[in-house]
Amino acid sequence: MLSGGGIEESKKLAAYAAVDNHVEPHHKFIGIGSGSTVPYVVDRIVAQGKANDGRVFLPTGFQSKELIVKAGLTLGDIDQYTKLDVTIDGADEVDRHLNAIKGGGACQLREKVLAEAAETWIIVADYRKKSDILGTSWHQGVPIEISPFAYYRALLTLKENLGSPKATLRMAKAKAGPVVTDNGNFVIDAPFSEADYKNPAELLTKLKMITGVVEVGLFCGMAKAAYFGNENGSVTLRKSDGSEGPAQIEKL
Repeated sequence: MLSGGGIEESKKLAAYAAVDNHVEPHHKFIGIGSGSTVPYVVDRIVAQGKANDGRVFLPTGFQSKELIVKAGLTLGDIDQYTKLDVTIDGADEVDRHLNAIKGGGACQLREKVLAEAAETWIIVADYRKKSDILGTSWHQGVPIEISPFAYYRALLTLKENLGSPKATLRMAKAKAGPVVTDNGNFVIDAPFSEADYKNPAELLTKLKMITGVVEVGLFCGMAKAAYFGNENGSVTLRKSDGSEGPAQIEKL
């Protein structure tokens, strides 16, 4: 069993295993995602030492940009480096086919751009994020980045026509008013039924058709592997081919 650290230790285990297995010495262009597991990803990359000479790291948002800069790693932009070797990112929930819900931190647009730009996209999370069907453990709904001008009409469409009667505009906690993304947009959180979540690619297509939608926090058929840190100190590796088993991890 994990001692003391609990959830944080499980996140570290998953992050370390992902970096050890997927950030290879010849990789030069690396995407760094968002979320509470990502600081451990950066820590493990920093531990690779001289292998980071000549590498460029691209962030998905403000948090990962700060992590890259504070770690003394070279910061890059997707406008300069359009093809990445690997991107490692967190997730709010991952199903048995590696479809994921992302956007709890309101970075889904930039996260998806870097995921698509990468030859390999890897997910890291703790055991609470692993499920068979999306919506099992993540009940807040699908994060939808929306133009401020279009948000109210989009809410009506979601509630009246697309089966999400509890769709809501995400409100900020540290200020009055809605959450505003790094791109100046709002976020709608739209819960759906189990039947909808069983075919996330079809749901994604429907949501993208709503006028004003910038991006949707459904990542379908993109991940090569997902690493989940467990309570007992092990890491579960779930692959895109449907297989699942223990991941090889070095002693921390």
